[in-house]
Formats: sequence, structure tokens, C-alpha cells
Amino acid sequence: MLPRRLRHGEEATLVEHLGELRTRLIICLVALAVAFAVTFAFHGHILDWLNRPLPDRFQRPVTFSPIEPFTTSVWVSLYAALLLALPIIFWQVWSFLAPAFEEHNQRSMAAMVAFAAVLGVGGVAFGYFVILPPAIHFLTSYDSSHFTILIRARDYYKFATFVLLGVAIAFEVPVFVLGLVRLRILTAAKLRSTWRFGVFAMTVVGVILPGVDPVSTILSVIPLVSLYLLSIALASFLEPRWRSDTEPAPLPE
Repeated sequence: MLPRRLRHGEEATLVEHLGELRTRLIICLVALAVAFAVTFAFHGHILDWLNRPLPDRFQRPVTFSPIEPFTTSVWVSLYAALLLALPIIFWQVWSFLAPAFEEHNQRSMAAMVAFAAVLGVGGVAFGYFVILPPAIHFLTSYDSSHFTILIRARDYYKFATFVLLGVAIAFEVPVFVLGLVRLRILTAAKLRSTWRFGVFAMTVVGVILPGVDPVSTILSVIPLVSLYLLSIALASFLEPRWRSDTEPAPLPE
């Protein structure tokens, strides 16, 4: 039976809170286990999908121990299962924390979580189709006349996961900025007046992302700067509405 989400201001004992937390943790673990069963059953397709950005001569990464093929497949399946189960995990975390927020804040946070999910998916897709192929091509071609280059499966899948995760997190910039505006730590006016500093910060983030070649670095910087400017526009649009929601209604004369 799914736990009931408390309403804002509804009182509950410590035992009830701990029981709800335990139930939600169990739901998260069950969701992860089910997702792992699915991803491990299709781990061959996942490995093929991750291998596609590799140059033709590296289509099958090498392993160096008898157990490495099995452990690598397990870890890749676990990473994919965590990604697959994230919506359920986030929903359980949000359902546990939601009673601490007022109703209008809950609606704003739910919309922000949905926005974050869309940006995360977009970040993974951008990292896979735009960042990863040129980065892999540059790294596997660098000084190839001086080295016999082999790609170890364990190291490559960790690198690919790091690239995709890093780009997905970087794509959450608008959510982070809007969250600070929603909490009144930043204002839209402050963002507009310091937009040059923000663009510089996004450029630095794009440079330190795993794609080390100039092409993928430029391709990282352009969407990050665009997303930051989009977050300024969204903050300017949403901030007056958020403030009007929190202002008390005028007293009748």
C-alpha cells in the first residue's frame, strides 16, 4: 500500500514520519531493483548504444580480466537502472518533503521538477549525440602515431557516463537559477544587471566539461549560455507572479 502524502500543516508523530520514510525508501529500492532487472536483461543493447560513438576500429572495447566482462555489464546495468528509476525516486523524495511547503509553493516546485526532468533528458541527448562523438574521436586519435591505442571497456563506460551525467547536470542551470529567484536569494533585476558575469561563468563550465577538444567545447558553451539567458527571461516573467502569490491580500476598509 502506498503511503499517504500529508497535507501542509497536518500534524504527525515522529513514529508516523519514520514509518512513512521507511515505506518510501522501500518503494525506491523496489523501483531500482525492478529497473535493474529490466536493464540487465537488455544490457547488450545498452552496451551497443554506448559503443556507437566509438570509431570503427574500437567498436568492441577490450577487457583485461576474466571477471571484468561480468562486472562491467553489471555496473552499466546499474547506472541505467538508476537513471530509469530516478522519476520514481524523485517523486518519493518530493512526496515526503512536500508537506513542509505551502500549497502554492508545492505547485511551483512540482512544475520545476517536471522542467528539470525535461532538461535532464535534453542534456543526456545533447551529450550523447553532440559532445561524446567528437570528444571520443579527438582522444582516440591524439598522437596515434606514437601509441598502440586500446580502449578498456570499464574505463570507457565510466568516461561516457561521466560525460552524459556532467552535461545533464549542466543543463539544470535554469532550474538552479529559478530556484534561487523563487527563494528570493536572487532577483531578476540582479540577474539582468550581472548577465555578463553569468555568461562568463557558463563559458567556464562549458570549458571544464569532459569534452576536451575545441569543437565539443564550443558546442557545450553555446547551449549553456543560451540556457542561462533563457533562465533570466523566465525569472523576469515569473518573479512578479511569485511575489503576488506570497503577498497578503489587502485588508477590507
